[in-house]
Amino acid sequence: MHESGTGSEGEPTGGSGVNHGFQEFLALERELAVFLRRARANSGEMAREVHPELEPAAYGLLVRLEECGSRRATDLAVFFGVGKATMSRQLHALEQLGLVAREPDPADGRASLVRLTDEGLARFRSVRNARRERYMRKLADWDRGEVAELARLLHQLNTRAEG
Repeated sequence: MHESGTGSEGEPTGGSGVNHGFQEFLALERELAVFLRRARANSGEMAREVHPELEPAAYGLLVRLEECGSRRATDLAVFFGVGKATMSRQLHALEQLGLVAREPDPADGRASLVRLTDEGLARFRSVRNARRERYMRKLADWDRGEVAELARLLHQLNTRAEG
């Protein structure tokens, strides 16, 4: 250690040898890990609320289809970063549950589009609305500006993660 109180890379170090310049990133990593663990658990709960046999990973497909409307299975696979076989299996399971249906793609008769069924849309929206009410209760004592700032920052993080 140098006399200036910096480590060999010029970053200040604490008694534990952890660079102070990285404390914010360590705190971020820790909080994101907790957030992601809870998000995975919540996704499983929400999936079961939509349908008891729905896999947690398939819940995200419902979110995407509700946001964007009908999509090709290949486009969904690209969006989620999974292979065609994985997407096909997940969509088949959703079809079996009556939550999605396939219809011919008007732009290409050889392809099909996947869409939420009326039942799938109703079940998804019911669960999403209940989840939104839970968020509102948990954050009831937050200033609306803080909620907006959190949403903005998460959007910024998600956008950078995609690029």
